[in-house]
Amino acid sequence: MDKAKVFKILFSDVYPLYIAKAEKKGRTKEEVDTVIFWLTGYDKQSLQQQIDKNSDLETFFAEAPQINPNASKITGVICGYRVENIEDELMQKIRYLDKLIDELAKGKVMEKILRE
Repeated sequence: MDKAKVFKILFSDVYPLYIAKAEKKGRTKEEVDTVIFWLTGYDKQSLQQQIDKNSDLETFFAEAPQINPNASKITGVICGYRVENIEDELMQKIRYLDKLIDELAKGKVMEKILRE
């Protein structure tokens, strides 16, 4: 899938998939939200606004209040790519979020997921 297509995916379409992936492994929507809040700086209200206005991933990350300065500590492979080596900044942020949701679903403790 080319980058332009990925960037235009609606956050409101992937968000329920993140929740389903986590819940299938015994985690909660609240934990998914915690991960999203940590990475992007959104809070419950501003996240809901992004969902309500059908923001695509490009807009979702462009309007994020603050990408966590510790996001650079997120490493590893997602979809065959090392997240720390992804050159496109937006694609890297999208993959950071994918990686955090993966770690949540794999049962990692929240402190490790949030790089504390």
